Amino acid sequence: MTERDDRYVKFAVVGIGNIGSRHLAVIDAHPRARLLDICDIKKEVCDKYSGLYEVPSHTDFTELLRTTSADIINICTPHGLHAPMAIEAAKAHKHILVEKPMALTLEETLRMDEAARKNNIRLMVIWQNRHNVPIKLAKKALEDRALGQVYTVHCSVLWNRPQSYYDRSDWLGRKDLEGGPLYTQCSHFIDLLIYMFGDIQRVNSIGETKSHSIEVEDCGVAIMKFKSGVMGTLSYTNCVYNKNYEGSITIVGEKGTIKIGGSYLNTIDFWDIQSYPLPHDIDFNDKPNNYTKYKGTSSNHDKVLADVVADFLDGKKRVAGWEDGHKVVEAIRMIYRSQERNGGRITVSQMNGGNAQDSPIPAEEEIVA
Repeated sequence: MTERDDRYVKFAVVGIGNIGSRHLAVIDAHPRARLLDICDIKKEVCDKYSGLYEVPSHTDFTELLRTTSADIINICTPHGLHAPMAIEAAKAHKHILVEKPMALTLEETLRMDEAARKNNIRLMVIWQNRHNVPIKLAKKALEDRALGQVYTVHCSVLWNRPQSYYDRSDWLGRKDLEGGPLYTQCSHFIDLLIYMFGDIQRVNSIGETKSHSIEVEDCGVAIMKFKSGVMGTLSYTNCVYNKNYEGSITIVGEKGTIKIGGSYLNTIDFWDIQSYPLPHDIDFNDKPNNYTKYKGTSSNHDKVLADVVADFLDGKKRVAGWEDGHKVVEAIRMIYRSQERNGGRITVSQMNGGNAQDSPIPAEEEIVA
């Protein structure tokens, strides 16, 4: 185990894409965090960010683990690499902060947990949208039972991803590395549904590829029943014309209704709760990132990083762990398994009479009451 320094937490980041570069910025901006190393398979990326942050770079992950004195490895690589890299980091006695989704299969999540426990390290998962102001307000109302019995929840992820989004990537749209839009675009929404309403009991779903040339679906609908008794729906697509339209969660209860909307759960679109008014003078819109070396879209990665630092230096225990990541993968696998039972994820070529085959998803047990 790396020797600890109680003044700050030391990080190394692997996978310097859009999200990885955001990690670099929030670490650099936090007064009690230190960026020690970066790692990416592309040398030009390493050279760029190594110079920007004045830290060593590596193109080999095993070498990074062998040489870094970081306390925590931030894994920001394609989804299909999360599990093997996390397990390797655990064996090197490094704590792990992994981006969503934690993994692509339940077997991988269990192997990650086993490696973490065996080597006595923390396995943490990033769910930054739990910090969104509208989400926090809705969560508090639910905890206060202000809505009474909750009847239904409706989640819509209506976004645009042009074909060029997939064409310029060597992993997006691939089953083995991305897994599908439930892992990429929808995993935060699924986490929030579980976070607010508990475990999912059963699912019925269909998914189709309507307009993209990819190995995964670009449209889907799921009907869900939560163990808490709440009924739910999830409607998702990457086929919205021109630009993202909405990412929303609508909650309907005995004593009230809430709609969290905006393009990414960053506004309160409707709030009508008996004897529980929306607080005044609160800015419900999460601001875009604006760090010294990074500017980007709305995000709460800085709050997750602050929680990690508080966990390690102050013993706060705020960061989501293995169980949170595992439950989301479990729910996604249930949805995809249902799609397989209902005819599989249908591609454009299949609908047009082609012979494209969608390889089956291995059977997994559905959760029952």
